[in-house]
Amino acid sequence: MTADLILTNARIVLADRVVHGTVVVRDGVVAAVDEGVSALGEDLDGDHVVPGIVELHTDHLENHYAPRPKVRWNPLASVQAHDAQVAASGITTVFDALRCGRGPDDELESADMRRLADAIEAGVAADRLRADHFIHLRCEVSAPDALEAFALFEGDDRVRLASLMDHTPGQRQFVSLDHHRVYYMGKTGMTETAYQAMIAERRRLSEIHAEPHRRAIAERCRAAGIVIASHDDATAAHVAESVDHGVSLAEFPTTREAAEAAHAAGLKILMGAPNYVRGGSHSGNVSARSLIEAGLLDILSSDYVPFSLIHAAFMAAEDGVLSLPAAIATVTRNPAAAAGLHDRGVIEPGRRGDLVRVRTDHEVPLVRAVWRQGRRVS
Repeated sequence: MTADLILTNARIVLADRVVHGTVVVRDGVVAAVDEGVSALGEDLDGDHVVPGIVELHTDHLENHYAPRPKVRWNPLASVQAHDAQVAASGITTVFDALRCGRGPDDELESADMRRLADAIEAGVAADRLRADHFIHLRCEVSAPDALEAFALFEGDDRVRLASLMDHTPGQRQFVSLDHHRVYYMGKTGMTETAYQAMIAERRRLSEIHAEPHRRAIAERCRAAGIVIASHDDATAAHVAESVDHGVSLAEFPTTREAAEAAHAAGLKILMGAPNYVRGGSHSGNVSARSLIEAGLLDILSSDYVPFSLIHAAFMAAEDGVLSLPAAIATVTRNPAAAAGLHDRGVIEPGRRGDLVRVRTDHEVPLVRAVWRQGRRVS
């Protein structure tokens, strides 16, 4: 028997259990998973093998494109740098979050987002990228130009997910203005007078634009078959509004009330892996761990730290809040299913050969190798 890839003497994390054995990948697809050690293939010395990680919401690409104020990097070079980092973190499928709608203090414009999307397309076409890339549109519905920005992506079949968000201070992510003041003034060095003027302007824009833009973008997404996510829901009323717009994924609910309402409505709930690793939210909102313990969390997202996904999953298993298969599912099977990618996320015959070798002899897991469709990418 010949095979593209044989990995043996591994602890293979399946959907419902961990087996010590061998996984065979042929023509980019898992061909067999067998218990026991094979005389053929690469000996993994007892390391774990998990499915390739699926990331639905990372803002990390912008950090490579705009690493300093007023600095813009080559778009394709930015995509390649971002891609290398996510792949080295075990991420084989990534939804790059690009903003739609410019806030009052945002340096990047809609044209910058389109340049990054074009660079992703170019990187995929030239086989320059290690991970499989899709686009997630972060639609800031309170921004005056949200609809014009969204229009730049209509007809782009790489767009598979859009989130409806409103970062106006005093609600959703920053219900507490005290937390927002510390975060924002520390980030910008803004004076109290300027801060209060900014708050007033943001609220004015939200009152004018948020609801009509939310409705219009949701309608366009439904027509195009794009998965719709809510963002930072804080109340049961927010969740009811999301359901009315056809949302199937609740990103980063900020309260237990919102998470319970989302769960009751059948929405999948996504929280930040950095929230779990850090032990809580940097914004003072509900903790990811408390939602896991309550059975109210389905998916983890790296948000702003790519490595946090693999770290949080193994940490949750070590903490005993989830079994290892269930913890790994929050970063593999569950996000893949939420995005409609049913060909990946689980190690079983017929699924894509997206695999990650992980050593766990330290409190921080070590990603030792990554394969996408049986091809070594990191």
